[in-house]
Amino acid sequence: MSGNSLQQFEPRLWAAADELRANSDLTSQQYSAPVLGLIFLRFADVKFAAAQDALEKAKTKNSRRKGISKTDYHARGVLYLPDEARYSTLLDLPEGSNLGASINDAMKLIEQENEELKDVLPKTFHRIQNTVLASLLKNFNSIPMDLEGDAFGKIYEYFLGKFAMSEGQRGGEFFTPTALVKLIVEIIEPFHGRIFDPACGSGGMFVQSAAFVQNHHKAASEEISVYGQERVAETVRLCKMNLAVHGLSGDIRQGNSYYEDLHECTGKFDFVMANPPFNVDKVDKDRLKDDKRFPFGMPRVDNANYLWIQHFYSALDDNGRAGFVMANSASDARASELEIRKQLIQSGSVDVIVAIGPNFFYTVTLPCTLWFFDRGKSNEAKESILFLDARHIFNQIDRAHRDFTPVQTEYLANITRLYRGEEPEFVHGSKDMLEEHFAGLKYTDVAGLCKAAKLEDMEQQGWSLNPGRYVGVAQGEEMEDFEFTEKLEALYEELIALNNESRGLEDKIDGNITRLLEDMN
Repeated sequence: MSGNSLQQFEPRLWAAADELRANSDLTSQQYSAPVLGLIFLRFADVKFAAAQDALEKAKTKNSRRKGISKTDYHARGVLYLPDEARYSTLLDLPEGSNLGASINDAMKLIEQENEELKDVLPKTFHRIQNTVLASLLKNFNSIPMDLEGDAFGKIYEYFLGKFAMSEGQRGGEFFTPTALVKLIVEIIEPFHGRIFDPACGSGGMFVQSAAFVQNHHKAASEEISVYGQERVAETVRLCKMNLAVHGLSGDIRQGNSYYEDLHECTGKFDFVMANPPFNVDKVDKDRLKDDKRFPFGMPRVDNANYLWIQHFYSALDDNGRAGFVMANSASDARASELEIRKQLIQSGSVDVIVAIGPNFFYTVTLPCTLWFFDRGKSNEAKESILFLDARHIFNQIDRAHRDFTPVQTEYLANITRLYRGEEPEFVHGSKDMLEEHFAGLKYTDVAGLCKAAKLEDMEQQGWSLNPGRYVGVAQGEEMEDFEFTEKLEALYEELIALNNESRGLEDKIDGNITRLLEDMN
């Protein structure tokens, strides 16, 4: 199935899944789990069937081979499915069967046979009408078996994004668009090693890291190991399901990363990737005194951005690289945050900063910045930072949403490769774009696009990490328009934070009034 036909197929699946909102007692935040559970089961069944066929053929060729066991499937990175847990078995149950109970039992059997999924899979199918479940099973069964590439994974990501859009954004937390994750991965190049995400959500950073390794003709399960931490239990389960859908396993733990260092992460990881919640307030900094994860000091503002930034920095080993999403305001934050940023810059570990335009997130139009650290830079490389302004580079999906095409992602990543003195890659055909600005494929500063700024440049700019202060504007653009846009974006980011706080207060007031009325009755 081609990419275009897949895009036409996905909305039909979503329309079928969306019936759950009207035909179950699940809340909008709860109904995502059973839908993703069925997609997970369909995907697992496809991979199991393919492995079964291959193992049977191998057994036929080798008459001395013993029977096929669960271990044989696990060795191929495939989940073992008992007959009662096969998608086809559930689909063929007699009319009038209790589908909800049968699917719950299937999920329990899969957990028993695959230890990494213990207590992970959803078991709320008994709360959904039989007719709705039968419709979902039939619709998801129509997904073709011969999808090209990781099309099942793309369907899974599509549903994750749709659920993020339907549930909205809470507390500065946003579902990370795949386009941004792919760019982060291409710039930090996680070929081999230990990868950490202390705000791992549904595990998108890990999945794209595995895809990067596989695209370079290596087995992800042999080259990388993943470690994650996530505050919400349901999201931890979702992450483990997502990893399993993609044939991965990892050490994913539930905990609040502000206060709990469950992986004892300091100096431990080759790569760190994350999309932390923006501008979080009310973090109890007294509980963080003397915590070695924050080597540059405690910010004296009610904002956790520079706690996250230091957490990512300190988790890296001596040659580690980090890439993460950050609120624009962090690039120019003043007072104690400026002092922390100055120390970070002077450490020589800040590698690349990329400005991203609005409309990349599913739920808000907020622009953002991508930060990249490299603890293994040479002494010469420590004297500069590459600033990239990618706000004018995007693919318009619809009026409210943008992403990067594969060519655009490769182009931006190749600029960083030229800056580092590495060979560019041209898998997706970005060579013409690169040669337009970089003659002989040699790095040079390009007004309005990129600038390799020196430490003295940053000192003159008050240790800012705002790409616009260094890159400038392309020929034909007006500096006044550029400065107005930056001010408007900063005001919008502040509005988002205030709206988040307002919604939190509304929820609290609503809960208090509800309890008061219950007590009065």
